[in-house]
Amino acid sequence: MEENNKQILMELDVQMDAGILYDYMIYHTYHGLSGILGTLIGFLMIGYYFGYHASVIYLIFGVIVMFYLPVTLFTASRRQMLATPAFKEPLHYTFTEEGIEVSQNDASEGMKWEDMRKAVSTAKSIILYTSKVNATIIPRKVCRERGADLIQIIATHMPPKKVKIRQ
Repeated sequence: MEENNKQILMELDVQMDAGILYDYMIYHTYHGLSGILGTLIGFLMIGYYFGYHASVIYLIFGVIVMFYLPVTLFTASRRQMLATPAFKEPLHYTFTEEGIEVSQNDASEGMKWEDMRKAVSTAKSIILYTSKVNATIIPRKVCRERGADLIQIIATHMPPKKVKIRQ
């Protein structure tokens, strides 16, 4: 995005941490096929144990399936935090009429609003997907009292069908 004549709507600094990353990974996984299937299979195995057979093996496998994804995502978020140099320092987000600019140290990258795939929210974050698996994650704690303003900026610049953010 070009530097000149950009109207800055909001600026935020985000220090990524494993908790923020875990929140994103949980949302992303459980709103996808693997999370839905894992949960369904876990419930079916536990239900089968209680409903038809009193075999402890169904209960054990059901519990393992139910807890496998959250535990795996928890350890993956910790590993990714340690392995990603960009997460060591704060990311500076500048929201403009054209899109979002993310900068850190001397590096800067811009994303246009029309290139955003969707905007969603969790209890802890506002997530702007830039591809199927990549996203800009804004923790709600960083927004503080400006959270409603940020949601309004996103809702104004993205088509309504792409915005699924709850206050």
